[in-house]
Amino acid sequence: MLALFAIIGGVLLGLFYALFAMGLNIVFGVQRIINLAHGDVVMLGGFAAWDLYSALHMSPVLAAVIVLPFGVAVGYGFHRLVVPRLARARDIETMSLVLFFGISQVIEALGAIGFGPNERTLPIAALPSHPIRFLGESYPAYLWIVGAVSLPLLVLFLLYLYRTPLGLETRAVMADAREALAVGIDTRRISAITFGVGIALAAAAGVLAIVVFSGVDPSEGASLTITAFAIIVFGSLGNPIGTIVAGIAFGVLSQLAQVYLPEWSNLVPYVLVLGTMLLRPEGLFGRRARVA
Repeated sequence: MLALFAIIGGVLLGLFYALFAMGLNIVFGVQRIINLAHGDVVMLGGFAAWDLYSALHMSPVLAAVIVLPFGVAVGYGFHRLVVPRLARARDIETMSLVLFFGISQVIEALGAIGFGPNERTLPIAALPSHPIRFLGESYPAYLWIVGAVSLPLLVLFLLYLYRTPLGLETRAVMADAREALAVGIDTRRISAITFGVGIALAAAAGVLAIVVFSGVDPSEGASLTITAFAIIVFGSLGNPIGTIVAGIAFGVLSQLAQVYLPEWSNLVPYVLVLGTMLLRPEGLFGRRARVA
C-alpha cells in the first residue's frame, strides 16, 4: 500500500511540479532563453502568499489566482524594458544566462533585505489540515488542495495555448520564429506576452510552493530553478505537454524515493537530468527540435 500512497500522492504533487516548471519551458520555447531567475520568481510568489495571509488572512488558494495578472504585467513590462536588448547579442542564449543569473542574484539579495534571511511559514490554520482518505489511505489535505489548484490552472493555460488566436501565434513562434515573422506574426509582442505568462505561472506556483515545501526563504531560488530545469529537460524543452507528463512523473518518482529511499530523494532532479542527457537527449517528447 505504500506504493499506492506514493503514486497517488505523486500524481497530485506532480500537477504542482508541472505548473511550477511550465513558465520556464514556454519562455524557452518561444525565445530560447533559460530564465535562471525562474526559481527566484517562485520564491517571490511564496513570499506574496505569506504577506497576503499575514495582512489579509487570504487563503493561498485565492492568492494563487490573485498573483496571475500581476505576474503577467510585471513579466510583460520587464521583457519590453530589458529582453529585446539581447537580440543585438551575437550569442543570445549565453547572454541570457549571464543576464538572468545576475537578476537571480539581485532578487535573492533584495529578498533577504526585504523579508530577512530566515524561512517564513504559513500557520496551520491557513489551509484545512484534516487528512483525506482515498482508496483506504490517508493523504495530507495539502496534496489534494495543491493538486486541485494546479490542475485548473494548467487546463486554462492549455486552452489559452491551443484554443485561442494568441495561443496559435505563440505555438507558431515556438515551432519556428523566423517563419512566424515571415507570415506577419509580431514575434516581439508574442515573446513579451509569453514571458509575462511564464512569470505569472511561476508566481502562482510559488504561492503553492510555500505549502508544498512548508516554507519559503530568499536563498531557495537556485535549487528551485534546478528542479524546474530537470523537469523540462525530461519532458523536452519547448514542449508544454511534455512538461505536464514530466512533472507528474517527477512527482511520482520523488514520492517513491521518499518512501523507499528517503536519504536519496534529493538526488531525483539530478538523476533525471543526467539520465535524460545520456539516454534520450531530446527528452520524452522531443524530435531533436523544438516543438509546439
